[in-house]
Parts: sequence; C-alpha cells; structure tokens
Amino acid sequence: MNTFDIANEANTISVRTVADRRDIHRHPEIAFQEHRTAGIVADRLRELGIETRTGIGQTGVVGILHGSRAGRTVLLRADMDALPLTEAETEITDGFRSEVPGQMHACGHDAHTAILMSSAELLASHRNDFAGTVIFMFQPAEEIVAGAPQMIADGLLDDYRPDGAYALHIAHNLATGHLFSAPGPTAAASDRFTVTLHGKGIHAAWPHLGVDPIVAGAHLVTALQTLVSREVAPGDPAVITVGRLEAGQVANIIPETATLYATVRTFRPSTRDHLERRVPEIAHGIASAFRCTATVEYERGTPPVVNDAHAVELVREAVSSVLGQDAWTPPTSDGPTMGAEDWAWILERVPGCMFVLGVRDPSWETARPIHSPRFALDERALPYGVAAMTAVALRFLSEKPKA
Repeated sequence: MNTFDIANEANTISVRTVADRRDIHRHPEIAFQEHRTAGIVADRLRELGIETRTGIGQTGVVGILHGSRAGRTVLLRADMDALPLTEAETEITDGFRSEVPGQMHACGHDAHTAILMSSAELLASHRNDFAGTVIFMFQPAEEIVAGAPQMIADGLLDDYRPDGAYALHIAHNLATGHLFSAPGPTAAASDRFTVTLHGKGIHAAWPHLGVDPIVAGAHLVTALQTLVSREVAPGDPAVITVGRLEAGQVANIIPETATLYATVRTFRPSTRDHLERRVPEIAHGIASAFRCTATVEYERGTPPVVNDAHAVELVREAVSSVLGQDAWTPPTSDGPTMGAEDWAWILERVPGCMFVLGVRDPSWETARPIHSPRFALDERALPYGVAAMTAVALRFLSEKPKA
C-alpha cells in the first residue's frame, strides 16, 4: 500500500495546503453560494490533470483520477460551505480573518477542502503506482444538510459507482496529530416539525372571552420533553428541542395563533418512527385540552451516520501505517454526537465511514469549538489530514474486494 513516503510528501506541500485553507477562510461562502471556492477546486484539479466535472449538486465539484490500471473505486469527500456567522477578532486568525460580513468558516470546511485538494495532488503525482479510481467529492451545502443528496440526485453515485466512501472532519476537542473513528452510529438522524396552535384572539384584559394559544404552546413545549424522558429507553439517545416559538405582536393582545418550530434527533429507526407518530398526538391532545386546534407539519431529514466496521478498521490501519499507532486516539468526549451530517446519505448507499482529525493546539487552555465566532484550528494538523486521506485511498484500492 505505502508505495511512497506519504507523511513526508504531505509535509513537503503543507505550505500550499495552509495557503489554500487561509484563502478559502478569507472568502467564505454559505450553502449553494460556493462559486469562488468551487472555481478554486476545479482549477486545481484540472491543473493536476484530473478529469473534472462542475455544477454537480448546483455548486459541487467532482474529480475523477484513474490509476495505471483497472481496479476498485473509492470516493473521498470534503465539504466547502461556510456558516452565516460573524467571525470574532482573535490572534489566531489575524491576517486571514473572514472578509465577508456575516459569513465565516466556523466548522473547518476550509480545512477539509484544502486537505482534499492536497490529497488529490499527492495521488495524482503517483497515479502510476496504484490500480483503480479515486473520486474526489467537493460538496456544497453540508451546513443545511442538502448538498450530498443533491449531488446524489445529479448522478454522483450512479455515474461512478464507488466501492467505498470516506470523509474527514476536524475535531476541535482532539489534540493536533491525532485521528479517530468508531464503528456504528456517529451522528444522529435529524427531523423537524412545526406546530401551529389556533386559538381566539382577544384583548389581554379579557382572557376568559378568548382562547389563548400561547398558554397551550407553553404546555406543549413541556409535554414534548416527556416523549424522550418517559417514552424512550434511557440508553437510547434522543432529543426534542423547540428552538423557536412565535406568537403575537404586542403585550395587550392575545393572538390568534402560536407556532412552535422544533428539531428531533435519534439513532434507532424504531425511535424515529415512534416520535414521528407521537409528536402529532401530543400536539393535538394539548391543543384540545386548552380549547385550541393544532396544525402539525412533520418533515424527515437526514438519516443517522453509520460507520461500517471494516471501513473504520481500514482507516485505523492506514493512519497507523503512515503516522504511527499513537496517532489513533479517541477524543476525551468520545461517543456519538446528536448533530446531523448529510454524509449519511452517502453511507446509506456505499460502505464507508467518517473519521476525525484533531486540530486543538495542546497549548490552548480551552478548545475553540466549531460553530462559534471564536472557532480556530491548529494548522499544523493539516498535513496529518492530507497524509491520512491519501493513505486511506491507497489502502482501500490495494485491498482485494470482499467475496
């Protein structure tokens, strides 16, 4: 598998990797607006002599690299979109802070993109050393969990039929130079619902002459929590969060309606089905108890991310072979996250996994968490990511297919 010194070559091109990351960081683009970023990626892939397709999933880019002979096909993914967030002034990003008001790379997608471009460079320079095909998936709109399914709809998996799929994500709580993954569920299914409670508006001084949807809404928020605490097994992770409640315009009028917006996170399909059935039942029941009616809209979103056990073991072996066994280290907060990730749509169709790259400088007293205006990463981690992605691709392509 290790036909060249992957770690050393990743370090050799690290100046370019860091420069790419900083350029993308300075010019963040939110979901389906990644035109500049996609252009940088497409230009680099073409420069490397990699067949390139653009406009896949609106602003996605796909690179196709063939080795010296026929073989298996592996897909490597990086997401490109930023968040609608204003970056705080910190000493870590001084000199390459976001230049776009209200937009920031606060989840490491700038690093993911730079890492995969550099992995493409290493693999392209050694295309004569391996059999098979590498598909580079640069996807848009992960932050709204919409980019991967749109790329699939545009033929990503049907056109190239990968045998395995791998994605890297930075981990703000894991020290630089360390990587990790685990088999089974690692990110939750994400669904959402809206409940509109219909009452009868009236002057606030005469509540007995109206029907107050706000009071019903307050009880509904509380009642929904019992679905998790009293109907889901304690060892089965699930979350229902009402993140928004809209009602009324002024303090002295009871409004006609109150609307709740909520998210549901689960791992088990049976729990997901149960909550989808029970949320409307609870909403209609509470509404009736308070003389209201309810309109419920429930929408399924992304499935859970489920890592294939063999794929995780392949990543562990690849990482250990090029970075040493000590590089494979669980984060201190090891375990599945209730966050969602549209990589799940790929793993429903193709065996593979997501693994994490530690980007926390050991000298930092506290982590710089993702989705925060003060998010930061240790750029010394980037060549580790390049080496890992490259090694994973080569190990996968060198394996004999399972019978």
